[in-house]
Amino acid sequence: MLDAVIIISFILAGVGIGFHGIEALPGGVLQQVTNPEALRLVCAGFGALIGLAVGLIAQTSYRRVARQIREMPAAVLLSRSVGLVLGLLVANLLLAPIFLLPIPQEFSFIKPLAAVVGSIMFSVSGVSLADVHGRSLLRLINPNNVETMMLAEGSLKPSSTKVLDTSCIIDGRISALLNTGFLEGQLLVPQFVLQELQQVADASNDQKRVRGRRGLDVLNQIREAYPERVVIHSADYDDIATVDAKLVRLVQDINGTLLTTDYNLNKVATVQSVPVLNVNDLTQAVRPSYLPGDSIDLKILREGKEPAQGVGYLDDGTMVVVEEARAFVGGELQVIVTSALQTSAGRMIFARPKASAIA
Repeated sequence: MLDAVIIISFILAGVGIGFHGIEALPGGVLQQVTNPEALRLVCAGFGALIGLAVGLIAQTSYRRVARQIREMPAAVLLSRSVGLVLGLLVANLLLAPIFLLPIPQEFSFIKPLAAVVGSIMFSVSGVSLADVHGRSLLRLINPNNVETMMLAEGSLKPSSTKVLDTSCIIDGRISALLNTGFLEGQLLVPQFVLQELQQVADASNDQKRVRGRRGLDVLNQIREAYPERVVIHSADYDDIATVDAKLVRLVQDINGTLLTTDYNLNKVATVQSVPVLNVNDLTQAVRPSYLPGDSIDLKILREGKEPAQGVGYLDDGTMVVVEEARAFVGGELQVIVTSALQTSAGRMIFARPKASAIA
């Protein structure tokens, strides 16, 4: 609609200029015209064509500028606006004395010309300075707004909302994951997931009933621990039958991330390009690299705290405590992992010498 208004406005302006423009012709030329009305119509027609061409150019330029403004980060847009306003203020302050000068009538056009040229020059200078020093200006205005500014310019990305499914809540590890602080963003529990939990808790099957009640207990626990992060939302889709399909649609609509332990739901969501966080994949990623029964070629570097213990280290710095290995300090030994201990301070592996290595 706005594009049509721009083009029509230029066409009407061209028609008006062409229709009334013949009055600016010299008197001798007008006397030679036998039909002034026909000349007005011809000039109006040419004016309409020129106005159409100029209108199309103006409409294209407007679209390009509007697109650039929409794609421009908010911080850059704000800083350039401030620079433009400051440039216009400086232009008005510096150009004010020019309007007080006694300029002859023949040169009176200098005043509006100086105003237009000065305003354009100082406006462009203000915008250019804003591009260079705009962030520092915003930081001076609000020094505590660095994070907001970085989000606006795209350096930081806000955390997406995590949508919990029934299996993830019943699993229970979401509570421990929240306690570690590794899971960021809002946690959304749709109403249809809560209804499914209630149906499982009311099931006639004892095993399902226990799992459903466990899920409700876990949900109440994380809501009490994180009341501002866990939200029960009334979103629903009456035209969709299954809960899994509703979950995928909801995550797509809010541009969020699905949090689940359901393998099939994970695959379906991945096929539809929906971001998925699978707690099972996380567990697999952080599990110990070595499991009981694994064999390791290890160099024993020093004695352990307990009698007959030797201590070595893996390439990643993990300490390996080997029983009955004190006699092998300074040498290499093939050991069998017996257990692994994972704590907040790090990981420790316990092992024993392989029988063939001792022999």
